[in-house]
Amino acid sequence: MDPEVTLLAQSAGTTLVALMATDAWHRVRDGITQLWRRTQPERAETVAAELEAGREDVLAAVAADDQETLDELRLQWQGLVRRLLVARPAAVEELRALLDQLDPGGSAARQITQHATASGQARVYQAGRDQHIAER
Repeated sequence: MDPEVTLLAQSAGTTLVALMATDAWHRVRDGITQLWRRTQPERAETVAAELEAGREDVLAAVAADDQETLDELRLQWQGLVRRLLVARPAAVEELRALLDQLDPGGSAARQITQHATASGQARVYQAGRDQHIAER
């Protein structure tokens, strides 16, 4: 498995699900549907229907603060995108360009959720990016 394809599929799944609950929804739906129409036209209508159903699931999950469902939806779209890229490697650059257009700063794919539990005298250090600890 090409790690680049896997990473791109992960980023796409995360970005798609995050943007399904935003004002960018129509651009996401249209862009992804067009990508499938150009690369796997026989599956385009099925993917369009899955996008519509997925959006309803995302909106319900966001309203209920249901992270488990959101995680499942991200994984679902990661799998669909990865299979597309494996079947049609030429779609990699097209998908990259689409993701850059839909989410220019990549902010949707960088959503970070952290959970930690410490007990006794344990310490937990978490960071979404750089972290510098200067204990003495």
